Amino acid sequence: MKAVVAWLDERTGCKKLVHEALYENVPGGARWRYVWGSTLLFTFAVQVITGIFLWMAYSPSSQTAWESVFFIQYQMTGGWLLRGLHHFTAQAMNVLLVLHLLQVVIDGAYKAPREVNFWFGLLLLLLVLGLSLTGYLLPWDQKGLAATKVSTNLIAVAPVFGTFLQKLIVGGPEYGHHTLTRFFALHAGVLPGMVIALIFGHVYLFRKHGITAKRPLRRPDAAFWPDQVFRDAVACLAVLAAVLGLILAPHWLNPSAPLGAELGAPADPSQPFSAARPEWYFLFLFQFLKYFPGTSEIWGAIVIPTFLLLLVFLLPVFARWKSGHRFNLAFLFALLGGAILLTFEAMREDRADLNFQAAIASTKWQAERVKELAASPNGIPIIGAVALLREDPLTQGPLLFAKHCASCHRFGGTDALGAIPKDPPAASDLKNFASRQWLAGLLDPARIQTVHYFGATKFKEGKMARFVTKKVAAFGPAEKEKLGKAIAAVSAQAQLKGQRAADAADAPTIEAGQKIIREELNCTDCHSFLMPDENATAPDLTGYGSEDWVVRFISNPAADEFYGSRNDRMPAFGKDKILDEKSIRLLSNWLRGEWYEPKEAADSKLATALPKNPALNE
Repeated sequence: MKAVVAWLDERTGCKKLVHEALYENVPGGARWRYVWGSTLLFTFAVQVITGIFLWMAYSPSSQTAWESVFFIQYQMTGGWLLRGLHHFTAQAMNVLLVLHLLQVVIDGAYKAPREVNFWFGLLLLLLVLGLSLTGYLLPWDQKGLAATKVSTNLIAVAPVFGTFLQKLIVGGPEYGHHTLTRFFALHAGVLPGMVIALIFGHVYLFRKHGITAKRPLRRPDAAFWPDQVFRDAVACLAVLAAVLGLILAPHWLNPSAPLGAELGAPADPSQPFSAARPEWYFLFLFQFLKYFPGTSEIWGAIVIPTFLLLLVFLLPVFARWKSGHRFNLAFLFALLGGAILLTFEAMREDRADLNFQAAIASTKWQAERVKELAASPNGIPIIGAVALLREDPLTQGPLLFAKHCASCHRFGGTDALGAIPKDPPAASDLKNFASRQWLAGLLDPARIQTVHYFGATKFKEGKMARFVTKKVAAFGPAEKEKLGKAIAAVSAQAQLKGQRAADAADAPTIEAGQKIIREELNCTDCHSFLMPDENATAPDLTGYGSEDWVVRFISNPAADEFYGSRNDRMPAFGKDKILDEKSIRLLSNWLRGEWYEPKEAADSKLATALPKNPALNE
């Protein structure tokens, strides 16, 4: 072994390099305050190593980025740990950089002749923040895209070249594939290369000038090895333990929480996102901008931050003054205190903002929903994971309902997204539409003329309402039993997913109900049912509530098979091209409770229950 080391040393001089590295003089001996630089090198090494392995499985395009991160997070062996280490070590690195900066200023290690090394350190801080900013977009989820839009829009505020710079970074006027590839090039190539170059310069200047010790020295000088190396190793292990704690603790506290870093729903640039926030270490800037509305935004986004950053760069110059060091300490702690206060204020406001909390809950639900869809037998389509949500009735149905239907209808008393519209309802509440429960309410003399059904329509005093409030109200027990069978027969036409088992079990009841409808209740005097009737004056009950029936009804409620000329204000969404057929079918399937569910989840639900979507006010 000695011969090998001797041979290698003769050709490389490695013994001298190791000796200089390990036996560097430490004024005053080993101290815990000197560990910050080593922990930063450790975290950067972790970032490089984990980043390279992530790169091996990552595909940077708008149709494959989220999909590859999904593979890493949920399918690749140990992928959740790899991604968690990369994500949380990046956050730890930002904290360690601030602590290192404070230690340098407190110890006076920024004063002449160490000004250039101090400036190198500040540039490293800015580059690491740039790495955090560019890395936030790479999972290509909705949260990362929204935060990137906020940050890049700030660039456009800059005078003269702001708009040009924004387009250069974004890759054009729209956020998409070029945005992602440019951020990936910056994150994985340009910025790390600059960081490595600055680290070499920083370490070189550090070795040139040596350690600046906090005075007075109470112990004699000592070599870097072994005491300071031991302290540095313990500090690096503590950082690693903290990162592992951040990865594992949420899952330990809540077994349903995912392991590792969060992955939101796939980015969809066409959809608004009302919960856009940067990562916590940029929240103070986000909060600061709130105090500069409208045209004054340039002050909060460009002028004041640039001025403060310039002051930080000038700290070595100020240190030449008699009381310059004290001024620098006061300024730096005031700056840090202000950033902390702004961060907590932003968090406080978000906790009190019900709309923001609802948006966050909806976002988390969508993230869970897309994981279910991606894990389905059909998997992720070739056009990308965003199509999973775009073609999912459970996701798109509430959005379509809130936009096009909630001005008149309600869904469980809300607009289907949890909000209660300001205008009163002008048509029936469609939650559980066509189910036995919904039809029983329609044929209830106490409810048919309320806002849940016909109360706000011109049918409030119509033929159907009079039949229910007069004739049905007088039914005895035997007739009510027959009415229940008729309700089961009509509801069975919908073939609702949540009632299929009950419909199969009640086949004799449904058959009897069909006969009661035609022969005893005389519903066919107005409605068609199971056979054509040119003289029918009310909606056709054949296939009532089925997918095709609902699609045809939404497309044109004034068609002869429905209300004809008696249609009460409902637009012809298909005939008038307000909605395309795909959107109408998504809305129909959502109203009917037709969407993909994992088998174990479907088996555990009640017949009329909906998944726990926080966007729906259940």
